[in-house]
Amino acid sequence: MDHKTILKKIKLTIQLMELHDENTFKIRSYQSALNSLERGDADIMELSEDELSKVPGVGKSILEAIKSLKESESFPQLDQLLEKTPQGILEILQIKGLGPKKVKTLWEELGITSTHELMEACQSGKVAKIKGFGEKTQDTIIQNLEFKASNAGKWLYADIEEVLESLTDKLENELKESKVSLVGEYARKMEIISQAEWLIGAGNISSVKKKIEDLEDFEIDATQSGPFSIRGKVKSVDLKFTIHLCSLNDFPVKQYALCASPLHLQSKISENLSIGDALRANGFKNDSEFFSQHKLQYIPVEMREGYGEVQLALEEKLPDLLEEKDLKGILHNHSTYSDGKHSLRQMAEYCKELGYEYLGISDHSRTASYAGGLEIEKVQKQQEEIDQLNKELAPFKIFKGIESDILGDGSLDYPDEVLGSFDFIVSSIHSILNMDIKRATSRLLAAIENPYTTILGHPTGRLLLRREGYPIDHKTIIDACAKHQVAIEINANPWRLDLDWRWVRYAMDQGVMLSINPDAHEMDGYGDMKYGVLVGRKGGLTKEMTLNALRLQEIENYFSKRKKELIQK
Repeated sequence: MDHKTILKKIKLTIQLMELHDENTFKIRSYQSALNSLERGDADIMELSEDELSKVPGVGKSILEAIKSLKESESFPQLDQLLEKTPQGILEILQIKGLGPKKVKTLWEELGITSTHELMEACQSGKVAKIKGFGEKTQDTIIQNLEFKASNAGKWLYADIEEVLESLTDKLENELKESKVSLVGEYARKMEIISQAEWLIGAGNISSVKKKIEDLEDFEIDATQSGPFSIRGKVKSVDLKFTIHLCSLNDFPVKQYALCASPLHLQSKISENLSIGDALRANGFKNDSEFFSQHKLQYIPVEMREGYGEVQLALEEKLPDLLEEKDLKGILHNHSTYSDGKHSLRQMAEYCKELGYEYLGISDHSRTASYAGGLEIEKVQKQQEEIDQLNKELAPFKIFKGIESDILGDGSLDYPDEVLGSFDFIVSSIHSILNMDIKRATSRLLAAIENPYTTILGHPTGRLLLRREGYPIDHKTIIDACAKHQVAIEINANPWRLDLDWRWVRYAMDQGVMLSINPDAHEMDGYGDMKYGVLVGRKGGLTKEMTLNALRLQEIENYFSKRKKELIQK
């Protein structure tokens, strides 16, 4: 068990209590405890019973529940609720937009106890006829079910990274005479991984196959495997895999081919020769030698997607890509002032400890009441604390920011006099997400045109594998950011990675700066900067076009000059 898993178990208990009409007072007490534990700074696993009992809302029954969770990964109340809940109902509870009350209605009125039954009921129009649902809710459920089905068995890069790297190490140790390489989507640092792929070059392929078949980590599907491939599932996770086998001599060409996307392989080196054609000639020891032979600039593996990188390499116009060490500060972070886990001081001191020169704090604005959004008095209190901390932590600096909600009409949260008190503002949409492309684009344009917007936050609002983003006209949005000198965020949270890497080069070409922001709600969230850099690099992002690659004095000047020129017109 760990801190997050305990919180998930308590949240599931609350959902099931609501589903089964448990005592309202008891549900509220559990919710109160959950809120306190989520906002607390300490790790539940490290807290003693005495320390836990002092957490607001944690009474005797919840204390016993946590104790039991630590020891046995469950507790009696949860066990009893799970016992009387069909397994399929638990799956339905995970569908976006369906809370326990609606799930209970579907269960009682239509006898729905699985996602399959729910889809059938929606497609036949039965759900729309239930009071409180309607056609719109029914259509949304269908979309969410389809989205969930299309993403089954897929993983975020960040969530599968440790598993795949560990398996690679194991393969290398078992096959010491062979060459082992991760290839495919993972090698190109794709944001979503649908299959793990390895290439193994060996002198004796039969011997290698036998050793792999003896490993307990792989569930091999013999019907899908062949003489030079092993297919199946990685046992520890629901992820398909393919292990490609080849001779040591063929390893360089196979490695290149399997690491590149089909579009990259189709890209032309000359009028009559594609990358794929050139690879078939085989006669290089590694990819660096291949590029040299064909008078191409070296193309990093993560860029081999077929998005014009070959033409740039022919013209020697590929830039030096951003590296994590180029980043000098971290913008867009949350503290306990809104919905963060750690205090402003903790977030600042840890940021400084990591070697950064500055921190941009940007807690939620007041409209985001669900996330503890800051009322004006709280803004003033936080800014006073920032002034005091800046005296203590100098030369490290905390910039006063806010993540201002973009309201339904595109305006920003807070009156102008409050907006003017911040050093920078991240403007983001968090509500009314069911927009068509026209409304979403218009709403974002209004926010971009507001002189107080410094950075456009997670432009599409997507949550990878969880929720599709609202559709936007990317070119129109990027062009507007160029006109109004607004930077665009690459939200580095692995669930977001938004702006999508496919639009990075267009943004840079228009002169729009990108900002790698972790949207950190706790100190460990700073580690997500790595994933923002990975997707930035996929799009060709450079240090020069990255806002938070600016040194402290440079970004101070950037913020103050921008406010002077745009806000004080």
